[in-house]
Amino acid sequence: MSPPADANANANVGQKVVQYENFINEVLKRDLQKVLEQRDIVYEKISQYLQLKNTIQSLQEAESRRLKTDVDLGCNFYVQAEVDDSSRIFVAVGFGFFVEMTHDEALRFIDKKTSQLTAFTEQLTKHSAKIKANIRMVLEGLRELQGLSDVPESRTTDVF
Repeated sequence: MSPPADANANANVGQKVVQYENFINEVLKRDLQKVLEQRDIVYEKISQYLQLKNTIQSLQEAESRRLKTDVDLGCNFYVQAEVDDSSRIFVAVGFGFFVEMTHDEALRFIDKKTSQLTAFTEQLTKHSAKIKANIRMVLEGLRELQGLSDVPESRTTDVF
């Protein structure tokens, strides 16, 4: 005697539900987390460049070539340093390279670099929105498979 058709259909639906849940948890949510972490790293870089820009502008306003500062040697060990001529500075341009620049050159570079990084964060934000939409779509598919009624929008929460 063969099992009833309803039992087979329910078993298939159950398997599909488990597959979709695994896809959400193991693929989509992990991808979303990676994109958001990458975006946070880019925001941190933008913050560092803007901090450098403020420092350069302070140096220009002071009109003094001599500079006293604390230098981090690592592990929060600082040493006092004195710079005789601060008219030229070294700026990290990427991939571990530093370029010696005047204050004006550095400010122009920082403006270009921050606009480039801002455009990249916008791309990452759009990518994360697509992943969130995919998660929402799969969740809607799960709801349909299980025959659940629509959940009111006020009860839903953001994925991340």
